[in-house]
Amino acid sequence: MRLLLDECVDRRLVKEFFGVEVKTVSQLKWNGIQNGRLLALAENDFDVFVTVDRNLSFQQHLPKFNIAVIVLHGRTNALADLRLLVPKIIAILTEIKSGTVTSIF
Repeated sequence: MRLLLDECVDRRLVKEFFGVEVKTVSQLKWNGIQNGRLLALAENDFDVFVTVDRNLSFQQHLPKFNIAVIVLHGRTNALADLRLLVPKIIAILTEIKSGTVTSIF
């Protein structure tokens, strides 16, 4: 399972995923690429796109992309709050499907 963290997610969150391959948008030098183009690029090499952008599902028709999307809903977008959501992310990785959006609270 390969995850891509959106540029709006603290890149230090990568260290919280043990046994899961995770890259960031900035590692790939994809910063500033708009969501539709970003998802099109990501679907070629990743299974899951992780973001805090709660508007993504309203801005894009996600079923057309061959990638699952996880939207994080932490108390804030600070690393300490997002870190608390990682166990929930890992727990659902085997269940999520491409073209779907899963919200994690």
